[in-house]
Amino acid sequence: MGVQYCGGSVLISIDGTLDEDADEVLRQALSRVITDERDLLVDLHGVTAMDTDGLFHLLALHRRAEGRRLRVVVTGWQPQPQQLMAEVAGIPGAGAAAGERYAVAGFRRLLEDRAQRARDQADFAAGWLPRA
Repeated sequence: MGVQYCGGSVLISIDGTLDEDADEVLRQALSRVITDERDLLVDLHGVTAMDTDGLFHLLALHRRAEGRRLRVVVTGWQPQPQQLMAEVAGIPGAGAAAGERYAVAGFRRLLEDRAQRARDQADFAAGWLPRA
C-alpha cells in the first residue's frame, strides 16, 4: 500500500488482496492524512482479490474519511472485487459491475438500507429474520 500527496489530495494505492488483514493498514494510511487535505482517492487497480472482510474494511475507511470531512473517490475496480460487491448487494447477474454502478458512498447506503429493511421486517420474538 502506498500513500502519495498532491496539493489538497491524498492517493492511497492498494495492491494484492484486500482481506481481514487490511483494517490496520487502512487505518494507518488514513492516520497519515493531515488536516489540510480535502480529497482521498483510493486506487484499487492493483487489488486482484477482495473478500467480505476487505470490503467492509474499505467501507469503514470510507466512513472514517467522511467523518474527517474528506471527499472519497474509489477507482480501479477489478473484476473479482466488483463481483463480490454485486453478490453482497444482491445484484443479480454474472459479471455485474457493482463498482461501476455504485460509488462507495452509494454502496454503503445501499447496504445500510437493506440492513434497516431487514431489521424492520424481523420478528425477533419468533426468532425469524428475513433474508436481506
